[in-house]
Amino acid sequence: MSSNPPQKPTLRPADLAREHGLSAQAVRNYEQDGFLPPAERTPAGYRIYTELHAVALRTFLALVRAYGHRTAGAIMNAVHDDRTDDALTAVHGGHAQLLRDRETLGAVRTAVDHLTACAATGEHDPDAPLPRTIGELAHRLRLTPATLRTWEAAGILCPARDPATGYRVFDATDVRDADLAHLLRRGGYRLQDIATVVEQIRTAGGTSALAAALAGWQQRLTDRGLAMLNAAAHLNNYLAR
Repeated sequence: MSSNPPQKPTLRPADLAREHGLSAQAVRNYEQDGFLPPAERTPAGYRIYTELHAVALRTFLALVRAYGHRTAGAIMNAVHDDRTDDALTAVHGGHAQLLRDRETLGAVRTAVDHLTACAATGEHDPDAPLPRTIGELAHRLRLTPATLRTWEAAGILCPARDPATGYRVFDATDVRDADLAHLLRRGGYRLQDIATVVEQIRTAGGTSALAAALAGWQQRLTDRGLAMLNAAAHLNNYLAR
């Protein structure tokens, strides 16, 4: 006497959505974009999801928290297309970016500490006139004016212009940004990365405010690293299925 194999429990889009506070339409969109495996359909055209789809959704959302929506989608697309090596390449790229961010944070900490120490010890004479022209600033840093113009084009320096002559006029903030850029450049950092760091300093309101914000930056990197570990566990579980 034969028996039929047990049927897999079926789930509706709303069942998957409820676990994560999503809409049923969001789940359907994720399937349409290839982030979930294709669902079977009832004769009436309704989607039939299984526990495999629930695991896929948990994996995708864990990847989003770790790597962002675009990379998470690329990883799931690669998995469903049997391109496991491409999926792993995307994962490793995220880890490499996190390492670069950690190295940049360390360099910024060193540079900010150096500038703060110089101010405290008077290494730069506070009574000495600040460089106001591009030539004076270049002389202070032992660089060429052409180098400073390149930094300006990259967004690292934003000097004002004398309305009468059109010449660049550097103030104390510009000198601080140039000092920091010089330290980071000597450490081998690319201009676009330095421009990002300098913009963060401008937003924070100076090196003192940035130094206080570095702990928050560190915590965000730690949170991202932990999210990557969690996503790796989900992805490993999904691949095993």
